[in-house]
Amino acid sequence: MILLAYLLLSMGRLTGRSPLYQWMNVVGAAGFTINGWWHGALPSASLNVIWMLIGAVALWRIGKRDSSTSAM
Repeated sequence: MILLAYLLLSMGRLTGRSPLYQWMNVVGAAGFTINGWWHGALPSASLNVIWMLIGAVALWRIGKRDSSTSAM
């Protein structure tokens, strides 16, 4: 999922401010987190938790921005 998000970003089909791009990163990182935890790869799992948090914060900011522009 993360690789597909990056491909679409690189091809210009998505932007970094796209909710779809951020959701793809959050879902992909969640999958890697579960996989890393399952296999005992805690550094990898931890890195992907951080990746998920970055995506979640970006989604929150996108939602905040969209709600403030729709109120105008």
